[in-house]
Amino acid sequence: MIQEIALLRVKPGMTTQFEKDFALAGQYIASIKGYKNHQLQRCLEDDHKYALLVQWETLEDHTVGFRESEAYQEWKRLLHHYYDPFPVVEHFEVVFENKN
Repeated sequence: MIQEIALLRVKPGMTTQFEKDFALAGQYIASIKGYKNHQLQRCLEDDHKYALLVQWETLEDHTVGFRESEAYQEWKRLLHHYYDPFPVVEHFEVVFENKN
């Protein structure tokens, strides 16, 4: 399993509409093969900063399957104009997990 993590900085005055559009955009990412789940978390110290967490079965499910899809074009149309600066997206894999 791969965890995609992106720190999103939303332009001032746009957070409410961003959250609404993000809820709509979720249908597009969820439609992709290898998608497991996603979360959007808002920072408590800075209400214009969000963390996007997406779990994929493989790296290629995100980098090829999603990014080369029509669904990604809709995702971009709905969300990319909110970001300043444009986010860095990174991928992680579990090396240790405590299930207590």
